[in-house]
Amino acid sequence: MWREIDASVKGVGWMSGLKGVLPILPTIFTASGAIDEPGMRRVLDYIVASGAHGVVFPGLASEYDLLSRDERLHMTARIGEWLGGRMPFVVGASATSTADAIAFAEAGAKAGAAAAMILTPKHHAGDLPAMAAFFRDAYAASGVPIMLQNAPAPMGIGLPLEQVAQLAHDVAGIVYVKEEAQPSGQRITRLTELAGASLDAVFGGAGARYVIDELTRGARGTMPACEITELHVAMLDHFAAGRVGAARDLFERTLPLLNMQAVFRWRLTKAMLQRRGLIDCAFTRAPGPELDRYDRVELDALLARLADLLPPELTGTSAQ
Repeated sequence: MWREIDASVKGVGWMSGLKGVLPILPTIFTASGAIDEPGMRRVLDYIVASGAHGVVFPGLASEYDLLSRDERLHMTARIGEWLGGRMPFVVGASATSTADAIAFAEAGAKAGAAAAMILTPKHHAGDLPAMAAFFRDAYAASGVPIMLQNAPAPMGIGLPLEQVAQLAHDVAGIVYVKEEAQPSGQRITRLTELAGASLDAVFGGAGARYVIDELTRGARGTMPACEITELHVAMLDHFAAGRVGAARDLFERTLPLLNMQAVFRWRLTKAMLQRRGLIDCAFTRAPGPELDRYDRVELDALLARLADLLPPELTGTSAQ
């Protein structure tokens, strides 16, 4: 049910085209706040083993804006090494300056990235020519196709769809869009109409909380947090095979957890990964609400209700 992509569009004939489930790899930290590289590698290997169609780092779910420039460059290189070409890698290259966006995209190119996801820069809001120049320069310097991330405030600026489509028309390097402003389903439909052949694909985000509607409207995939990757893969496999009812059943089973994730964000993702035995510590740098003892009990209950769908070795619960 996903349309096939003409890989020659916009001069990217070397690409096979991104589609499917592309989870965001979180940044895992030790209790002291340092990056936990073994923990990150375990999560990455879990994403690969779950059958994901690609992986993204760093994104908003990676706490990218709380990583130093050196941390981002170093971890981009490490992820490229760890992946070894096993799946497509989308490097997060969002930055406030063109120079940093270029540096992050170039690091992705060296790591084998298939695309660079870049949030629309806030300092160019209201100045479409300047924003086009920003994306054009990032593509020209790195050679990595661009995935424009259109997120609402406060994360992004929620660029009007007419302007997103104009950027896709004007900037040869913009090949994909991750559309996260609401209502995402309607916006994906409209953007697809406006952009036409200027885009290879539009992806949904928002933690996959609207994924069935997005897929029905032509989204080529979803880019959620990673804590239940195997369920998102199964969901999209059902949808692609025409088993929409089965896809909806999985969607409805996962929605209570995704609703909780919308509130606690990074902390929920890491609490889940910790309960599943993939990481040792759920430390986050990002501010936000903490899970209290009632939330932890609720999370364990939600995980238990998904236990029949998850590998037995990855369904442990914890009262931590």
